[in-house]
Order: sequence, then C-alpha cells, then structure tokens
Amino acid sequence: MRIVIQRTAHASVTIGGRQKSAIGRGLLILVGIEDSDGREDIDWLTHKIVNLRVFDDAEGVMNRSVLDVGGDLLVVSQFTLHASTRKGNRPSYIRAARPEVAVPLYEQFCQTLSAALGKPVQTGEFGADMKVELLNDGPVTILMDTKQKE
Repeated sequence: MRIVIQRTAHASVTIGGRQKSAIGRGLLILVGIEDSDGREDIDWLTHKIVNLRVFDDAEGVMNRSVLDVGGDLLVVSQFTLHASTRKGNRPSYIRAARPEVAVPLYEQFCQTLSAALGKPVQTGEFGADMKVELLNDGPVTILMDTKQKE
C-alpha cells in the first residue's frame, strides 16, 4: 500500500456536485492499493498513521499525533499513486489492484483506522470521479509505502 498523508485545517470530497465527506483539523490520506497488499500492510499503516507526530505541541514542535489532538481522518482511494512513468508519457497503472481486490482492502483499511482512532473516519467513494479539496496545514505532506518499511 502506498499513501500520501496531508495535515489539514479542513478537507472535503465532493462527488457529482454534492459533498460526500468533510473534516476539520486532521489528516487527508490518499491510498493506493496493489495486488500484493494484505492485512499486515493495513495494520502497519494504521499504527503509523494514528501515532504519527505531525501536530504542534505547546512549543510549536511537531510532537502530537492525530489521536493526541482529537483530529479527524479522511481516506480517499487513489489508484494513480501506483502510476509508472518509466516509458513514454502516458502513465501505466498495471501495479494498481483491480477493484475486486482493492475495494475489500480499502474498506478494511477504513474500518481498522476507525477502530484505532476511536471514531468514524470519513471517506471518498471508491472508483468515483471525486473532487478533493483541502487546506494543507503547514504544509505537511508525508509519503509512506509498505513495500519500503525497512
């Protein structure tokens, strides 16, 4: 699994002109899933995300997690995170999992994050044409890939 985490002042997902989800202070998580991903990837990322110290403490040092600040999570599927641009100018998405593999993993990821956060996470809609809006706070943007844990 490959993710992009952005610390937000606020973020939302709109589909077909209607807002589906919105959060205030928290993290927007864009997630790309490939065929080889599984439960261990979900567990590793969940632990990292909810404990990632990217929010300021009283001294202005990034020393607090989304759990510590009572922040929200917005999780959006994004198969383009697995784009390969090695050849030509048209990205190849061959490493991105097909929906029959990706959808159950995406849903399990969201459920696991919700349990770890102790409240529901907001989501996009898998496979939909989404408009994602955010005010990146910082800006703080972090990339993680479970295939590069070590």
